[in-house]
Amino acid sequence: MTEATPLIDMRDIALSFGVVKALRGVDFELRPGEVHALLGQNGAGKSTLIKVLSGVYQRDSGDVRIHGEPTQFKSAQESRESGIAMVYQDLSLVPTMTVAANLFLGREPHGPLKLVRNGDLVAKAQKYLDEQGFPVKANATVDSLPFAYRQLTEIAKALMGDIRILVLDEPTSALSAGEEEILFDAVKEVTKRGVGVVYVTHRLHEVFRISDRVTVLRDGLNAGTFQTADITMEALVQSIVGPGHEKLTQSTLSLEEGERRASHAAGSSKSATPVIELRDVHNERLHGVSLAVRPGEILGLAGMVGSGRTEILETMFGLRRAAEGEVRYQGEPVAWRSPARAIAAGVALIPEDRHLQGLVLGDTIAANVALPQLPGLTRSGMFARREAARRARAAVSDLNVRTPGISTKLQNLSGGNQQKVVFGKWLTPEPKLLLLDEPTVGVDVGARDEIYGIIRRFARAGCAVVVISSDLVELEMLCDNLAVVHDGRIVTTVHTSDIEGEEGLHQLVQESAR
Repeated sequence: MTEATPLIDMRDIALSFGVVKALRGVDFELRPGEVHALLGQNGAGKSTLIKVLSGVYQRDSGDVRIHGEPTQFKSAQESRESGIAMVYQDLSLVPTMTVAANLFLGREPHGPLKLVRNGDLVAKAQKYLDEQGFPVKANATVDSLPFAYRQLTEIAKALMGDIRILVLDEPTSALSAGEEEILFDAVKEVTKRGVGVVYVTHRLHEVFRISDRVTVLRDGLNAGTFQTADITMEALVQSIVGPGHEKLTQSTLSLEEGERRASHAAGSSKSATPVIELRDVHNERLHGVSLAVRPGEILGLAGMVGSGRTEILETMFGLRRAAEGEVRYQGEPVAWRSPARAIAAGVALIPEDRHLQGLVLGDTIAANVALPQLPGLTRSGMFARREAARRARAAVSDLNVRTPGISTKLQNLSGGNQQKVVFGKWLTPEPKLLLLDEPTVGVDVGARDEIYGIIRRFARAGCAVVVISSDLVELEMLCDNLAVVHDGRIVTTVHTSDIEGEEGLHQLVQESAR
């Protein structure tokens, strides 16, 4: 680190939303060529702070200096023009356009008569993606891509152009280990040019791999700024959760250090009738998939992005039909024509992308919690508002959702609290089959442990659970058994006790893709 003028110097930043004080005098500094991690639990103020930096929010008080100059961005466009590139959890891509069109949106290369030639656009975009090592096709439409590849496209877009400050908000939330390496390499390359990187994450092991310094926010206040090399994982977790949470600190450390818990559901029996069973299922994405999940079992699906993991869950949920083979639910053949049939039978899905598939962001917590169970909340043609409100309050309490009340709109909650509400939709009545696609994306260290507790509670009650996660440590720690998926097929199934740590699981997944 040099003692050069900071790229970002934010002092005593305060911002309130009504009676809620989101930031209460926060300081933050970014130096040229450094990666500065910004940590904290959901609602701590991380996203609010970077939105103040970008001009999305206007601060109530405090000073912001960019390259030593006092700055008050009035819009995100002004921030971008000053050399600040932002990658939020909420992606800014146009789903119906190609990757190439999104990368060059607003800065298209023009040919004769100022016309944009699509072939040239795709070729330039593909050349750039290949140079950066991003495994994305430039001519693919964004809505056809898995969520992880959309995330890579957003990051690639941010890296284009003359940027001096790069802000990454949960950039690896849905990336596999291999894709994480692509991102880390790209970050290292831009810092060599003197670009400063603000790195917001809940995955603490990443902090020690990539950051130079770390700042922790707690309840809208600074909880500390540290040289990464000078702080331990335990001290960092304690700074995030605060005093009086020693049990949570040790629980989080177990996950971050990759220790397998001995608290897996014990109710699963090989002799029990499977809750869900796929027998040689074929459709447009699956090729002869066979698996069974019994009451109380947590089955993990491991594999690369695009391997077919999500499509297995969609087939179980009625979003995809089995063209060949058989799907059996509680011992009986089923052919659900819609997810509504699956929901009525006791199947719940936590989708990969909560914003597009899991929530109505413009509606309230109460309305979102009620959505999957509307038939059960309708009495003689009338909506049972009191019962719906009771369920919403129970979900908020059970999952520790940080909110002023159940009338709060989802768009006003942090990412982690939004994810808790997705879970809250399925608490009453409890499902017989719980399907989880990246269940802890954008969830902080405290909320993540709470979600694991909810998953295990379902399993102990006899619910069968199927979980997809790009975090291999999470799969190893949470699941009883793991099925490795590649190209729409189950390559192998193993018990987690037979896997030698995260490296063993990573090797298993890599070998399956060869």
